[in-house]
Amino acid sequence: MITSELPVLQDSSNESAAPDAVSLSMSMSEIEDPEVKGKKKRGRPGKQQQSATKKPRKSPTDKAVGVTRGRGKANGVAVHNGEGGEPVTLFEVVKLGKSAMQSVVDDWIESYKQDRDIALLDLINFFIQCSGCKGTVRIEMFRNMQNAEIIRKMTEEFDEDSGDYPLTMPGPLWKKFRYNFCEFICVLIRQCQYSIIYDEYMMDTVISLLTGLSDSQVRAFRHTSTLAAMKLMTALVNVALNLSIHQDNTQRQYEAERNKMAGKRANEKLELLLQKRKELQENQDEIENMMNSIFKGIFVHRYRDAIAEIRAICIEEIGVWMKMYSDAFLNDSYLKYVGWTLHDRQGEVRLKCLKALQNLYTNRELFPKLELFTNRFKFSANVHDKKFCSEVQLISVGSEDALSNEDCENVYHLVYSAHRPVAVAAGEFLHRKLFSRHDPLAEEALAKRRGRSSPNGNLIRMLVLFFLESELHEHAAYLVDSLWESSQELLKDWECMTELLLEEPVGGEEVLSDRQESALIELMVCTIRQAAEAHPPVGRGTGKRVLTAKERKTQIDDKNKLTEHFIMALPMLLSKYQADSEKVANLLQIPQFFDLDVYSAGRMEKHLDALLKQIRLVVEKHIEADVLEACSKTYSILCSEEYTIMNRVDIARSQLIDEMTDRFAHSVEELLQEAEEADDDDIYNVLATLKRLTAFHNAHDLTRWDLFGNCYRLLKAGIEQGSMPEQIAVQALQCSHYSILWQLVKITEGAPSKDDLLALRRVVKSFLAVCQQCLSNVNTPVKEQAFMLLCDLLMIFSHQLVSGGREGLQPLVFNPDSTLQNELLNFVLDHVFIDQDDENQSMEGDEEDEANKIEALHKRRNLLAAFSKLIIYDIVDMPAAADIFKHYMKYYNDYGDIIKETLSKTRQTDKIQCAKTLILSLQQLFNELLQDQGPNLDRTSSHVSGIKELARRFALTFGLDQIKTREAVATLHKDGIEFAFKFQNPRGAELPPINLAFLEVLSEFSSKLLRQDKKTVHSYLEKFMSETMSERREDVWLPLISYRNSLLTGGDEGDRMSVTSGSSSKTGSVRSKKGRPPLHKKRIEEESSVEGSWLMRSDTTLQTPGPLQPPQLTSTVLRENRAAEHLPDPDSEPGSENDFVHNPQMQMSWLGQQKMDDSSRKDRSGMSYIKSRSNQGVRQTVRGLMEDDAEPIFEDVMMSSRGQLEDMNEEFEDTMVIDLPPSRNRRERAELRPDFFDSAAMIEDESGFSMPMF
Repeated sequence: MITSELPVLQDSSNESAAPDAVSLSMSMSEIEDPEVKGKKKRGRPGKQQQSATKKPRKSPTDKAVGVTRGRGKANGVAVHNGEGGEPVTLFEVVKLGKSAMQSVVDDWIESYKQDRDIALLDLINFFIQCSGCKGTVRIEMFRNMQNAEIIRKMTEEFDEDSGDYPLTMPGPLWKKFRYNFCEFICVLIRQCQYSIIYDEYMMDTVISLLTGLSDSQVRAFRHTSTLAAMKLMTALVNVALNLSIHQDNTQRQYEAERNKMAGKRANEKLELLLQKRKELQENQDEIENMMNSIFKGIFVHRYRDAIAEIRAICIEEIGVWMKMYSDAFLNDSYLKYVGWTLHDRQGEVRLKCLKALQNLYTNRELFPKLELFTNRFKFSANVHDKKFCSEVQLISVGSEDALSNEDCENVYHLVYSAHRPVAVAAGEFLHRKLFSRHDPLAEEALAKRRGRSSPNGNLIRMLVLFFLESELHEHAAYLVDSLWESSQELLKDWECMTELLLEEPVGGEEVLSDRQESALIELMVCTIRQAAEAHPPVGRGTGKRVLTAKERKTQIDDKNKLTEHFIMALPMLLSKYQADSEKVANLLQIPQFFDLDVYSAGRMEKHLDALLKQIRLVVEKHIEADVLEACSKTYSILCSEEYTIMNRVDIARSQLIDEMTDRFAHSVEELLQEAEEADDDDIYNVLATLKRLTAFHNAHDLTRWDLFGNCYRLLKAGIEQGSMPEQIAVQALQCSHYSILWQLVKITEGAPSKDDLLALRRVVKSFLAVCQQCLSNVNTPVKEQAFMLLCDLLMIFSHQLVSGGREGLQPLVFNPDSTLQNELLNFVLDHVFIDQDDENQSMEGDEEDEANKIEALHKRRNLLAAFSKLIIYDIVDMPAAADIFKHYMKYYNDYGDIIKETLSKTRQTDKIQCAKTLILSLQQLFNELLQDQGPNLDRTSSHVSGIKELARRFALTFGLDQIKTREAVATLHKDGIEFAFKFQNPRGAELPPINLAFLEVLSEFSSKLLRQDKKTVHSYLEKFMSETMSERREDVWLPLISYRNSLLTGGDEGDRMSVTSGSSSKTGSVRSKKGRPPLHKKRIEEESSVEGSWLMRSDTTLQTPGPLQPPQLTSTVLRENRAAEHLPDPDSEPGSENDFVHNPQMQMSWLGQQKMDDSSRKDRSGMSYIKSRSNQGVRQTVRGLMEDDAEPIFEDVMMSSRGQLEDMNEEFEDTMVIDLPPSRNRRERAELRPDFFDSAAMIEDESGFSMPMF
């Protein structure tokens, strides 16, 4: 009898079957029928008596272990052998794994036959100890206590200091234990399958125990018992399968004997076969009852457990059952659990589902049983899930016939996925569907008849068509990488690709269109890159991995193969497509993957000459940037000094440059002479030649041709006359920039003279002046180019140029003056922070315009990033960043990441100056608001709320470590207070200052002050307050009241009362301990001790600082050891906390100065509040305005994405699982998925969730 409690031993014979046991069968109706008759114990026919008398075979060591285990018990408690320390419990034997599991199980069966109570107690303690519990079930507990009581007692024996248990412990020992644990259960059932499992005692006890443990709140019990139960179920499924086979054999024997003639029929044999069949059926019913109890009592609850690993165990095992005993388990009643779990939020669980399905779909005989599941659940899982890895094939492994064309397309487009394992799996599926279903012999014969060297022509055409029809994706490199592992033979067939491009089509072949030729060339170049580099394209993978020896050899072979082929084929391809810029730009990428030694080793110089000739023709025919860049890069690769062909290529390159420079100089002279009378031909000649020279100057040192002179002449003429075409100006700026950089390279690599440095300085200075003048050009492209070059050159020729032992380059350092800095800043404000709402509305719906908007945004981001680098590296003064920071909220979507990174880097450079810049940006916004609305601000308006929100975001950037940002935050408050009281109200002193409302913005930073610093800042605030200000309670004074309250929030209760009620500071000097936050009590005490040390200083010469100097370090170190306080720390660095503590000059700061003056102001500040003590109504109003400065730890979540919030929620849900020790909370159940098979069968469980009926 399988119940929820352990059987009572005194009445072990009373073991009737449970009336509500549900039969496990293949039909759904039988599953829903709860009334199945119980079965009596039965043994295997003809084996029961033998198994009862047969002695198991044991080795001498095993015998010793078994005897020790039997005798090493005292009332069911395991003890150790004192002589050799050998393992004496099942747990120890299984954990060490020194004995064969067969022998261990035989020993246990032998002890069970001798005393089944002691043996079962041993098995129960085995499961308890495998869960990591230190307790032991005694014989008295086993006999007298119920199942739930025993589990509750064992729960108390857990080690509360650690949540680890054997199944989760790391290391090879515990990994082996898990394997031994599972093997022990399987062997135990296999050895007991003929008699013991039918005695209605052993299995009832074990299943009842595992069911109780699996429902425990303790994770260790639940995890271990679920694994044991699932492995137990797997072993029972195997037994049921064997019984089914025996039943079929017995039935066939019975039918054969009964069909014999009456004279030859053996009635006794018929009776024996009939009896055997009956016993087998009874045993089958017993096994089905056991499996039903495990499935209904454990699986249906644990497959949706809160712990992902437990859910994964259940799904993995049900997949085993379906494959092992498909007649009973491979039906919709069980498949639905796998289908529902495909939606699990954890990738490892979904992966178990897909592996289980893959094992089923590889067997085509099972397709009919999977048809309904396929229709209901195909692609219901997220095929973009990175956890799917190679299992993304899902149903595609063996069920291609079950998928429609639309279903296949859903897999096809995954070849463009950024996650490589998913893309490779989709590529394998695409290969099977499109590139493998052909007759190789027939196609080879057809190719020979047509005169083709390869039979892959049609497949390559099909690949091109697939690439062109992928409208959503145009990434050829991703497609090639996805197919690389499954279709290498096709993708490396470069001979066939060049045949299709160069030769005319033969009979039966279609002519490739221009679009198809472009696609084929792009795919061919991608295959060449993949073969030569042997790593995925950018965006797939974390970086270049180390190749194995086999992969390295394959890479070398492929590189040699493509080099030998394209050395001859590339000049012909360039000759055919030299007029097409797109095709030529792709083809010219091929030489960079050559093994250039093949030219000289294979005596192929004539092919090199042919290639150089074609490249020269391409340069002369094209002025497109990508084509010229490809030509320049090709020349650069071929001119590498490590190859013997360098001289031949260098001569050809020099001849080409000579011709272009002569032509450029001549055309420039003509253009400058004709000036405004120049026609389009003159302009085109200059522009075309200048574009070619600029492209080559990028990769080649052309300083000996002195291109800077003519470019500078063009720029000066354009500035003076104002009529230079913008394209010529842009190209001249770029070419001049390259010339300066090449000159700098020559100087840094050699030993330059003083004349060389001065000459380069004059060049750089003149070019910077030209760029600065170009910032006021009417043409936007010219201004943007000049701005970018200015930023780059100021970065290159900054103070960092002399670092690393290059002090001799000091004459080349340029520091921008204030005029240039202002011009750069104004350019950013005019061209980056612009509103395009009207333009966006007019362009809405046009894809081309949408692409243009994205490109324009990308350009503006580059402009902002270039200027931000100047601020970060202290080339432009940090206060200039205030105009950048103030746009943080308004342009957060476009530039939020750049501004935030700039803020972070500037804070690392100078915390105090960064804080002053932040408050300056808020002051600028406030001043702009005053200019728009006047002195009477509407503090409830969206503009004021926007400034406060920006201040709140700035406050969040200071982080949670208030010690590190202490001086910076205090300085920020100081500047804010001074700004608020800077201008008095012109209408009278009784009215608030004009900027007083700024204190409401400043209060957003109050929570970042330490307790004692709040008091210091409050004392500084009182310097600016008159006696009448403290008495005012009108609405216009609310910002002051609110700010004062924010400074005292989190302080002592007496202080808050002194502010709100107007009581004197003497009255408020009585401290209330209830006002102190208990979480930070220890740290506050340390800070208070430091505060006291500051107040005791004798240096009274300090004055209120003006512009803040570089940040002074502060420390909250509590110096207790006075004897050793002046000993230097050998590990400390200059400017560290240790120096600060022992250096009075470094230690004193603005905060320290305020502490010095605090005591002298107490009497005066107390008198300013005493007059308003009786104003109770005002006190309540002010209390209502007090703000809480507590910052939630996860406040930055406001800026995170929805996916991150969901991940955080998942982490919180997992933390609700009760591990060790247990509490009264009920364990959390995982979210249930809808029943796709029976949507109407829904009931409400005890927690209120909608649950499908099982």
